[in-house]
Amino acid sequence: MSSVTQGGFPPPERSAAAPGVLSGQRLRDLVLDRTKDPELAEAVTVVSQVLPFKVSSYVLDELIDWTDPAGDPIYRMTLPHRDMLGPGDFAAVADVLRAGDCAQLRKVVDDVRDRLNPHPGDQLTRNLPGLDGPGGTGIQHKYRDTVLVFPRQGQTCHSYCGYCFRWAQFVGRPDLRFALGDPGEMTAYLDRHPEVTDVLITGGDPLVMRTELLARYLEPLLAPDYAHVRTIRIGTKALSFWPYRFLDAPDGDHLLRLFERVVRSGRHLALMLHLSHPRELATKPARQAVERLLATGAVLRSQAPLIRHVNDDAATWATLWQDEVSLSIVPYYLFVERDTGAREYYQVPLARAVDIHHAAVRRVSGLGRTARGPVMSTSLGKVLVSGVADLGAERVFVLQLLRARDENLVGRPFFARFDPAATWWDQLVPRSESDGEFFRGLPPI
Repeated sequence: MSSVTQGGFPPPERSAAAPGVLSGQRLRDLVLDRTKDPELAEAVTVVSQVLPFKVSSYVLDELIDWTDPAGDPIYRMTLPHRDMLGPGDFAAVADVLRAGDCAQLRKVVDDVRDRLNPHPGDQLTRNLPGLDGPGGTGIQHKYRDTVLVFPRQGQTCHSYCGYCFRWAQFVGRPDLRFALGDPGEMTAYLDRHPEVTDVLITGGDPLVMRTELLARYLEPLLAPDYAHVRTIRIGTKALSFWPYRFLDAPDGDHLLRLFERVVRSGRHLALMLHLSHPRELATKPARQAVERLLATGAVLRSQAPLIRHVNDDAATWATLWQDEVSLSIVPYYLFVERDTGAREYYQVPLARAVDIHHAAVRRVSGLGRTARGPVMSTSLGKVLVSGVADLGAERVFVLQLLRARDENLVGRPFFARFDPAATWWDQLVPRSESDGEFFRGLPPI
């Protein structure tokens, strides 16, 4: 049995300084130095003008296999590749860079970004709170019982995933950014919405924040006035990108004690870990961080999208789920890459996603089969692609809503015509008029 601190969690075996983070020219120089490949280095320079990229020293030194960077899943997940932009866009940005015209570069880059659907799922038009109380653009309320909160200080990450559907948070454009600067706005909104049982603190990554700042958002939720808030979730990829966040003293210990206070209050604390590949759980710091987090009483759940170049095979998912179960992490969602950013580089056809999920499920025991998928997080809600079936002479996708703006639609199977090339919801066609009910737009919450 391991020794424990007064807080009840195993002590870290080592401590590490704050992460060294590379971006821009420094990241380009590192790629050139480690790969000796000028094309990979040029991709860093050009693509990072449009999509945000930064990488922690932990990812660079512990997770990437530099003997084969172009074929390495973690490299593909975190570093730019020229195919993340269309050939015309890549050439346009590269030409303006060579010309050194800063004003024209901003114009070209903004034009490309606007065409990359920076806010998928109608986040700016249908997820924002109504005008019946405070909220602003740092809160989203899509489903009746769940509110998303975007603390201003947590709208960055230790590293960025190239496929992140919230990439627009990180490009320095206020018109594309969700951020809440005052926790009082969060509690004022909850005062007006006692139907809310779940609060999700999200970003970015809230765990880039110092514990004292994070506490300003969590501790008010523990007051008796908010007894209706029964679950607090925190979305994070810190376990993968900087596990020392949970190990370093003093702030790592302070963070774990904060989590203990949330659990002691009677709330369910769920850490929604973004885990894309088994390698993210293979290091000693990551496994020690998991042990310490579990000792707080928090529940660890994992979710990630199915991504080409990273995890688009059944063996990877089966290994990931088996490793998670062995570490007491609950597999939760296998998402479909959303219709934004470098979508065409990372996307996988829905039919193939179904095959991968089904094949992965067959390789694991019942405890590893809790990951629902493939799931599209659409404007309508979370659409599960249950499978492919033949109805008479017609092949169809079998679909179901796991969450929806209209709760009456949840759990009812419906069908779309089979399309082997379809990668997203907007490419599907309802099989019949009755199925069309699920494809029509609905009023905001």
